[in-house]
Amino acid sequence: MSHNVSLTVDGDRAYVALDRPDKHNGLTIDMLNELVRVARVIEKRKDIRTVILSGNGPSFSSGLDVAKAMGNPLDVVRNFIPLPWRGTNTFQEACWAWRRLPQPVIAVVHGRCYGGGLQIALAADFRFATPDSEFSVMEVKHGLIPDMTGAATLSRLIGLDQALLLTMTADPVDAAYAERIGLVTEVTADPLAAAEKLADRIATRPQHAVASAKRLFDRTWQSSVRRTLAIERATQLPLIIRQALNRGTKEV
Repeated sequence: MSHNVSLTVDGDRAYVALDRPDKHNGLTIDMLNELVRVARVIEKRKDIRTVILSGNGPSFSSGLDVAKAMGNPLDVVRNFIPLPWRGTNTFQEACWAWRRLPQPVIAVVHGRCYGGGLQIALAADFRFATPDSEFSVMEVKHGLIPDMTGAATLSRLIGLDQALLLTMTADPVDAAYAERIGLVTEVTADPLAAAEKLADRIATRPQHAVASAKRLFDRTWQSSVRRTLAIERATQLPLIIRQALNRGTKEV
C-alpha cells in the first residue's frame, strides 16, 4: 500500500494530502488505490463533516507518473478493468470516490494541476486555487484522452467548446482563466484558509441535508426534468419526515 497519501482528522474535518512532493505528486497506481481506500474510510466516519483535499510540496499533482506506471504494464491492465458492481476501474474510482462521498470535498490547488491530478480536483465539489496555479487536460499530448472521469466532471462544469479546447490542445491555462470558464470555484492567495472557512460554514448546516443536497445534484445534474423532479421528491421526502419527527419530539 502506498505511503504517498496521508489522512488526518481534526475534529469534524478530514485532511487528505497527496504526499510525493519530490515528484510533484506524480500519481502511481499504488497512490490511486490508496486514494480509493482513504475515501472508503472517510465514508464510514459519521463524525467527519467535510474533506479538504490537497497536495504537499510544490504542486497539487502533475498527473499520472507514466514512466512509473508503465514499469509494470500488467498492473496497468489489471487496474484498467472495471469492477462490475462499481462501474469504474481504479483510475476512475480514485477520482469518483470523492464524488460518492456524502461529505462535501474541497480541493486546495497550487502549482501544477495536470492530467490525472486535474481529474481528481474536478471530482471535488469545490476548488480553491492560488493565482500561480496551472491547469492542463494533458492526455492528448501523450496520444490519450482524459479517462479518469474527466469527461463526466468537465461536462458538469464548463461548456463543450471549452472542454474540447482544453482537451484537444492540452495547453496549460492559468488560474484566472480557469476561474473565468468555471473550472475553479475561486482564486485566492490562501486557498487553504478559504477552504477551511467554507468548511466551517457548511458544518453549521444539518449534516443529513448537506449529504442529501450533494446526492441530489450528483444524480440529476444532466438528467431529464421528469427524472430530476422524481429524484428531487424522493430525496426530499425523508428530510421532511425527519423534520416532522424532530418537531414532534420537541413538542412532547
